[in-house]
Amino acid sequence: MKKTLWALAVTLLAASNLNSSNMKYSIIPEPVSVKESKGSFALNSSTKIVAKGADAAKSASFLAKYIKEYYGLELSVVESYKSKSNVIRLVISADASMKKEGAYKAEVGKSSVLLKASAPDGLFYSVQTLIQLLPPKPAYLNVKRAKEQAEREGNLFMTTPPFDAVYKIPAVKIFDYPRFEYRGMHLDVVRHIFPVDYIKKYIDYLALHKMNYFHWHLTDDQGWRIESRKYPLLNSVGSWRDGTIIGLFPGTGVDSTRYGGYYTQEQIRDIVQYAADRYITVVPEIDVPGHSMAIIASYPQFGTEPEVPKRPAITWGIYNRQNNVLAPSDEVFRFLDDVFNELMDLFPSKYIHIGADECSKMWWNRSPKVQQFLKDHNLKDGNALQHYFTVQIANTIKARGREFIGWDEMLDDGLVDGAVVMSWQDEKRGVEAAKLGHKAIMTPIHYHYFNVAQRDKEDSLCHNSWVSPVKKVYEFEPVGADIPESVEKYIIGGQGCLWTEYFPTISKVEWGIFPRMSAVAEIYWSPRESRSWKSFSGRLIDQFDRYDLWGANYCTEFFDTSGLQRR
Repeated sequence: MKKTLWALAVTLLAASNLNSSNMKYSIIPEPVSVKESKGSFALNSSTKIVAKGADAAKSASFLAKYIKEYYGLELSVVESYKSKSNVIRLVISADASMKKEGAYKAEVGKSSVLLKASAPDGLFYSVQTLIQLLPPKPAYLNVKRAKEQAEREGNLFMTTPPFDAVYKIPAVKIFDYPRFEYRGMHLDVVRHIFPVDYIKKYIDYLALHKMNYFHWHLTDDQGWRIESRKYPLLNSVGSWRDGTIIGLFPGTGVDSTRYGGYYTQEQIRDIVQYAADRYITVVPEIDVPGHSMAIIASYPQFGTEPEVPKRPAITWGIYNRQNNVLAPSDEVFRFLDDVFNELMDLFPSKYIHIGADECSKMWWNRSPKVQQFLKDHNLKDGNALQHYFTVQIANTIKARGREFIGWDEMLDDGLVDGAVVMSWQDEKRGVEAAKLGHKAIMTPIHYHYFNVAQRDKEDSLCHNSWVSPVKKVYEFEPVGADIPESVEKYIIGGQGCLWTEYFPTISKVEWGIFPRMSAVAEIYWSPRESRSWKSFSGRLIDQFDRYDLWGANYCTEFFDTSGLQRR
């Protein structure tokens, strides 16, 4: 009985816990323009969300679901509402001031909120801004957690029906649009695979940061993660490895636990639609002609040593000791045409990633069969052969009206027409591609790879050759002051990357991406001139509370949070 009364007391206390902050906004990424006004809008259980049309209703539904899950208020979404007070209106209409992709306006007054955009994606971004104007530590969170604890302990939990908190939203006028077209995050599901529900949650994290591309790394030496109906051995053989390295590379041994799996075509379609509903494009990657051990294990005839048995790799890194490259042949090129077409049947993205990185050409040099192929096709060397591979895959992708992305090693082989370069080795490679008139996506390893250390003397969960704390990530500028506009226009954006060799669990994945993902979001959305580490680090304190709200893990090692003021 005491525990029951305690739970009731927590509920009553939480319900009366109005947001008593100083109302200063704390939005990540920083908007283009914010004008603060006096007063606030009081969100309560009687607030109506008004949205006319399917596109507006989609964003309204996202907002209503978020408020219900994290703030305990079940708000009605309606097409029309006569009253002008206690209402949030979502409107899509032509507006000459919002011609830029993703532009929106958000106006919060004392009696109503207006979210307005010229296009559906802009309206969705306005919803993310409104979400961040809500207090980051809602009263409902205490109630929800108390209820969950009571259920775990088998105790009766009482609540006041209905939960009727009031949340104050500061009065502001916001005009906003993104700086770059491409704003994304990557996730490697090969080294460690994650369930569909978590892939969706990861996509939600992107949506809440106004990101619009999810780069899904689906194949590598350690596994093949896409259901292939034309090549079923990719799933029964290629998606499973016999064990996993223990500790940081080179490790202290290998466990004997069979590890793997793949996403079915139905699951993939579900995830793609889930992302599309949040205005996020899923960019799938099949990494060839290197990083192909899982393919060769399934179909040995595709390698340069078909007589040598192969299995999906159980350790990390590229392989000069083990042959993981595809050999050129009519059969291999038919295979690549088939699997990329199968991929494009599942993913409608205009961008398809082909890998094209870290190909150990020594194995081509050692193969008499490959050397004969070079002679027969007047190819000078391994670089020319990799270019040839890229041309074959590019033709398949272009035939479907798509564009292909590859890692920046493509520069070494000579860029194929239409290649989009993902610059990972450093930002200079992206600028080099842009100077050649090719689209470039920035993801430099020392700033945007989140599988590396966030603090000194890190000895687990990361590559520890260097340190990339959030301040270093945030201070990266993708377009240097010396880059002319004629080159800058080809730098279309950037992304953070999470390679999962040392991130086997959801909690550890989130520790790797947060708060660095928030920094990347601001780099590629906010105007260069408005970005400030002092401002960002202050807003990040409220962001920590949002991570808590979402139930996400995160790293706070970069500074002492105890002396910083939450709003």
